[in-house]
Amino acid sequence: MAVVKTRTPAEVAAAAGEGLSTLGENRVQEGLAHIKSVSPEVRRAIRLHFIGRLQANKARKAMLAFDSIDSVDSESLASRLSRIAAEEGLQRDVMIEVNLGLETQKGGVRPGETVSLARVIADLPNLTLTGLMGIPPYSEDPEDSRAYFRRLAGIFRDIRREFPDNRAFRFLSMGMSNDYKVAIEEGATMIRIGTALFGARRSP
Repeated sequence: MAVVKTRTPAEVAAAAGEGLSTLGENRVQEGLAHIKSVSPEVRRAIRLHFIGRLQANKARKAMLAFDSIDSVDSESLASRLSRIAAEEGLQRDVMIEVNLGLETQKGGVRPGETVSLARVIADLPNLTLTGLMGIPPYSEDPEDSRAYFRRLAGIFRDIRREFPDNRAFRFLSMGMSNDYKVAIEEGATMIRIGTALFGARRSP
């Protein structure tokens, strides 16, 4: 996944034009601007994932604009998204964000509550649970992320065992530019790369 936070619409359009087919957005309004920057043909060829913290008042815009909401972290947000999807006649993919380091400044459900949230989502109409997303506490040493990735992979396997018929549940989204190699070693099926593709982020 190419993470396009703070990138210009021209950069996003160029990335999509080069064949990057999965893009991750952190902000709803910025994502809407990026969507307008690409042609209808390119938009149909890419999948847009929302990976930031989703405010309740922007949930409808996000559901209409993005193909997947990867940062679901509560029953209330899941219920709201399900209701909006039903009202709009949509079937939307969602992923659960897990707060691996229990960091107060980050969104995400506590690791021990992930399976119970998965059970809630499984019973909600118009939502398809496709995976888990997690971000470990930042460290200059990628090896410091390994234990967090390993725990998330274990939770991922627990959910797959509980819902063996949900073939859509296949994404273990973990690892970024500084630690993606460790994430892959621990079982990641989706990595989120921004800096390594585009260079250092601009100030928002």
